[in-house]
Formats: sequence, structure tokens, C-alpha cells
Amino acid sequence: MKDMLAANPHFEAMAWTSGSSGSSGSSETAVGAKLERYDPAVRQAWQEGITAVRLGRGFESAALPVHGDSGYVLAVPAGEGRQGLVALIHADAVDEVGKHQRRNLRLVPYPDNSRFRTQATEPGKLRDKQVTSGDANGNASHYAVDEVVVKLRRQLTPRELLQLRKTLNLSVAREHRRQTYVFRSKTLRTAQMIDYFNKNWNPVFAEPHYLYLTNDGKPAGRLAPLGAGSPLQTDVVPNDTLYGQYQWNLPEIATESGWNVTRGKQDIVVAVVDTGVQLDHPDLKGRLVAGTNIVDPSAPPEDDVGHGTHVAGIIAAEVNNNEGVAGMTWYTKVMPVKALDNSGAGTTYSVAEGIIWAADHGAQVINLSLGNYAQAQFLHDAIKYAHDKGALVVAASGNDNTDRPGYPAAYPEVVAVGATGSDELRAPYSNYGDYIDVAAPGTSIASTYPGSRYAALSGTSMATPHVSALASLMLAADGSLSNDRIAELLGKTARDLGAAGKDTEFGYGQIDVRAAVEAAAGKSAAPAASKQAAVADTQNAGQADVVQQRLLERLQNLLSNLLGH
Repeated sequence: MKDMLAANPHFEAMAWTSGSSGSSGSSETAVGAKLERYDPAVRQAWQEGITAVRLGRGFESAALPVHGDSGYVLAVPAGEGRQGLVALIHADAVDEVGKHQRRNLRLVPYPDNSRFRTQATEPGKLRDKQVTSGDANGNASHYAVDEVVVKLRRQLTPRELLQLRKTLNLSVAREHRRQTYVFRSKTLRTAQMIDYFNKNWNPVFAEPHYLYLTNDGKPAGRLAPLGAGSPLQTDVVPNDTLYGQYQWNLPEIATESGWNVTRGKQDIVVAVVDTGVQLDHPDLKGRLVAGTNIVDPSAPPEDDVGHGTHVAGIIAAEVNNNEGVAGMTWYTKVMPVKALDNSGAGTTYSVAEGIIWAADHGAQVINLSLGNYAQAQFLHDAIKYAHDKGALVVAASGNDNTDRPGYPAAYPEVVAVGATGSDELRAPYSNYGDYIDVAAPGTSIASTYPGSRYAALSGTSMATPHVSALASLMLAADGSLSNDRIAELLGKTARDLGAAGKDTEFGYGQIDVRAAVEAAAGKSAAPAASKQAAVADTQNAGQADVVQQRLLERLQNLLSNLLGH
């Protein structure tokens, strides 16, 4: 605990407590500041936290006076033996997390009508839905109220386009490829324009112009050690400075032993269709190929949010360079495609155009850590185009803890990814359902961040690039694999979690790098370890370290939740 406290300056005090409530055999080991120095309300909350742990319950206090500022007492039970961790956390940690959360559209009332002129709607229906909080945003889709996307059966002539401008009072008439148009009217609303085209043009489709949001969840705050030692056998351990303490995710999915089969190839390219990437991040040096900026074609695809840089680092941060974090691949290249703007949102047009651009410029894998709950034929056409060109499309399921299908993840051509935590349970935010194909680590994932920094974030956005990176390793093992074959092998080699066989929480299971790359290389891969075997290995590696790792992760999640109240 002393190491944990030293590495987390926002933790004022910490205690490990064990024993039943009120029992003479109970014990408490504390480190950090003496509680006598604090307000009586802090001491009372501390005792309430200890009591809660001994009853097998969690606890989080209201804001408390701490050194003229404020703080919180959090308590998390270990789940066994009436023991657990209690911590007093200073408010500066909450402020730090808040800075990140204000960038996350999932956690604020949405849409921002003053900027986007958008309306929330029930998925699958053009029936408006009121959104006044982050929670209400779940299961909602968003579209521009004065725009429509139309795919016609032939290209418009200049005369017809001019007539449409007059009839619909258009301010924007943008032609996409394959007879698809985006129209914006100065006076008409989406439903009126859809009705007009359906009555007069017999279109292939006419639909709202939806917005797609990043699928990152609540940030984990400052990086913190996750326990000494790994529960899994390791083969190749990188020397990256943050690897041993923070990157629980790579040993969890047998990445290190998978590197003995392949570490990737420089001619394999994963497109990250996202908010852009910090192009000069020191840990992405030499790992990027030329990309594009769909939002502003005159500018480079620089990241002004942080999301895309984080996703890119999970895939391709430089490995074994004595710096920062390690990506899942040693040589795979990332193609930055900026399709989401500085709010983390992008239109159907920008996302679809980004997918097509990536496919046309040689991306073998396309990562989509974004989503919405509405089916957009415009976007589906772009995905089918990329799939037909041989690209594997991988997408995040979403972070609203719902079984409502999220798109583009739920399209049949896409590998849909759910998120897990270090406890090998479905992450509490991760969407679920029959469309989930596989799961991957998504909670407290350390990666690159703008400003040449590093951050730990959570979400299905973080799980998805693990799968994209694995697909690139499989292609390095056998470049002749088709996208459909890769998708099949991802499922066949996944380690089964939850109910036996494919289920709604994990799909076919959590990805297994070693098993997948061996299968791709045509080797006789040993069966992926069972969940029970993994638990046994964890216990043998040192139960105390693993419990501390999981408790710290839960503490970080509780810290983030305080901002959502």
C-alpha cells in the first residue's frame, strides 16, 4: 500500500481492513496522513467506510472538508473475507478527471443545439426524444434537424440540382460518391425533406444525417500502479517505462507470448477513423503513415480531442524504447483519418468518407471507436465498400450498458467489440447483445495522449483497438488471410468467458493474442486457457497483488462516477 500511496499523490490516506463488523478479530493496516489531523466529518466517513467493507459493501462519502478544500472517502470490498480498501482522496484528483470528462459527450447533456442544430431521436424511429442529462443520452441517436442524406438511382444533372436548391431552399447540396447527396435546407426540417424525396424521387434511401460519437467512457484519472507481477506467464516483456506498472491489459490477453510468433510487419496498416492523432508524439515516431482530415481537408489530421491519439497508441505505440507505453504491435503502421471534430462528434458523411478514403488508400484494418444507435444506410454502404475491398472493419459496441444494437458495430460486415475489466467481467458500461463478436480489455487502459503525454482511459473505444491490432498481427503471420477469415479466427481462438459458447456479454469470448496468431500462422495452437485456469494462475501469482490491482481500478471508477452525479 505504501507503493500505491507514493504513486498516487491525490490519495491522502489509505487502509486495508479485514474482519467482520464489530468482531474482536478485525484488523486495520493504515498508511498516509493521520486521521486525527482532519475534520470530525472525515473521521466519521472513514469509520463508515471501514464498516461498509466489513459488511461486504462499497461506500462513497459526500464532499468533505480537507485542508481548506474538499475530498472524498471511498471504500471498496475485496469480495472475499470481509476485507477491502478504504481511501481518502483529495479533490484535486476529481478536478483532473473533470478536465477530461468535459471533453466526453457521453457525460454531458447532448446535443449542443447551439452548435450542431441537432435533435435526439429514438433509434429506428423519427420520433424526437428529450435529452437533458448524460444518462438520458443512452439509447438516443442524434441528427441534424435541417439536413437529409439521400441516395438517388442516378446522378443529378446540373439543372435538376439547381431546381432542388430552389424547391427546398438549400444552403448546402454536397454530392458524395455513388449518387448520394447531403442536403441542408434554410427552412425545411429533416422529416419534411425525407417526405419530399420519397414522394417525388423514389430514392434508394432518404434518411437523417446522423452524428457519431466517440465511445470512450469515464477516464480513470491519473495513472496509478496496478500491482507488482503479472498473473500470466510472460515471454517478451518490453522495457517501456509505464509498461510494468500500468499495462495490465497486454499480459491479460497473452500478447507477450504472442509476440514470439509475430510482432507485426511494417506493410500492415490500420486506419484509425477518429479525432485525428498527435502526429509528432514521441511514442508514435515512425509508426504513422499519411492520413487525411475529412473535417478540414486543408489541415493535417491532428488530434484536438485526445481520443484518436489514445486509440492509436494502443495499436502502435513504440515498443521496447525505454519510453512511455507499449503498443500491441511492434511494426504495424497507423493511418490517421480525422472524421470527428474537436467536440468528438462526426456526421454520417464524414465517417463514411473517412472509411472509404482509408479503404482506397490501402488500409487492411479500419478501427471505428465511435457509434450511434440508428442504422444509416449511407454509413452501411461505406462499410460494405471497405469490406468488398478486403478491409476488416472493427467497431466499438458503445458505453451505455444497453442491449440495444449500436452502429456501425452491429452491421454484419463489422467485428463488434465489447469491453472487459481486469476482473474478466463485462465492464459495467459496455453494451451487450447478440451482435457482440468478441471482447477485449477496456478499463483503465494506458496509452498515448496529446501534448506528448500519457493517460489511462476506459471504454469500448479502448477495447476496439486491441482487436484491430490483433487483426494486424494475424495478417503479419499470414498476409493471404481474408477479412472474413480473420473475423472467424478471432472468434474461434477467443477465451470463453461467461456462459459457455457465444453469449451476449462477451460474444465468443475475450481475444487471445497467442492463440489467434498461431492459428493465423497455421500452427496447432493450444486451446485458450479457461477462465477457471486463469483464476488459478492469478492466485498462484500472489493474491494480494491482484486484489490491490482490481481494487485500485474500482476506486478509479468510483472517483470518475462522482463527477456524473
